[in-house]
Amino acid sequence: MTTPTLKLGLPAGSLQEATADLFRKAGYKVTFASRSYYPQIDDPEIECTLVRAQEMPRYVEDGSFDCGLTGRDWVLENDAKVVELAELVFSKVSRRPVKWVLAVPNDSPVQTVKDLQGKRIATEVVNLTRRWLAERGVEAHVEFSWGATEVKPPKLADAIVEVTETGSSLKANNLRIVAELMQSTTRFIANEAAYADPWKRQKMDDLVLMLRGAMAAEGKVGLMMNVLDSADLPAVLRALPTQNPTVSPLAGGGVEVVVIIDEVVVRRIVPQLKQAGASAIVEYALNKIID
Repeated sequence: MTTPTLKLGLPAGSLQEATADLFRKAGYKVTFASRSYYPQIDDPEIECTLVRAQEMPRYVEDGSFDCGLTGRDWVLENDAKVVELAELVFSKVSRRPVKWVLAVPNDSPVQTVKDLQGKRIATEVVNLTRRWLAERGVEAHVEFSWGATEVKPPKLADAIVEVTETGSSLKANNLRIVAELMQSTTRFIANEAAYADPWKRQKMDDLVLMLRGAMAAEGKVGLMMNVLDSADLPAVLRALPTQNPTVSPLAGGGVEVVVIIDEVVVRRIVPQLKQAGASAIVEYALNKIID
């Protein structure tokens, strides 16, 4: 009997390592072999292929992959008909959305999008840019850029539409932002026919559940403590930033309090918990949070 297989597309390039790290936190070990576009994953029912995020939506749409990870921007750029199963907010630098922006040289006379009427714009998201300009009644010559888009103005283009996380690359190339076209995050997308298949649908839903759990655990830690005198419990609970801890009785008397909180607040509240009567306070890392 043939083992059923889920064909999963993983983004190559800048998101590759960040994706592998997310899968690891979700409980999946993904291994990249040198010069190979077929990563190994410790699940015999999943077959992985590396492909650029820009191309992922059309390969998922046409059934080459059952599912894959790509940006919302590339789904829109390809006008792909796919099923979006989850938003996974991570990128190569940070845990926040990337932005597609319209930028011009610092000394350019362009101040608004209207000033680009009849001008030349270089970008990798040609369709997205054309639609955005049309919505604002602007006709411009939008050209595809194969890379190094920031160096195109002013000699090769009057403006660019480029993706940025921090804006540092734009500033380094003496460019200023005129407008923001959209924000984009990574999405888990599926082929419509594949998602209609019961086995593949369950496999994808299980995978998304684990990935979401890994995302939910980002920046969170568990805090466990004992409160031996029940009279101290109200003060301990008031010191916690959440009112939903787990409180369990201890065999020798008193209670154990367990809570999940933001890691950044631990150093502030631990002294308060000690003063309130908590003891044996233990902080532990979370791999994932499963609803």
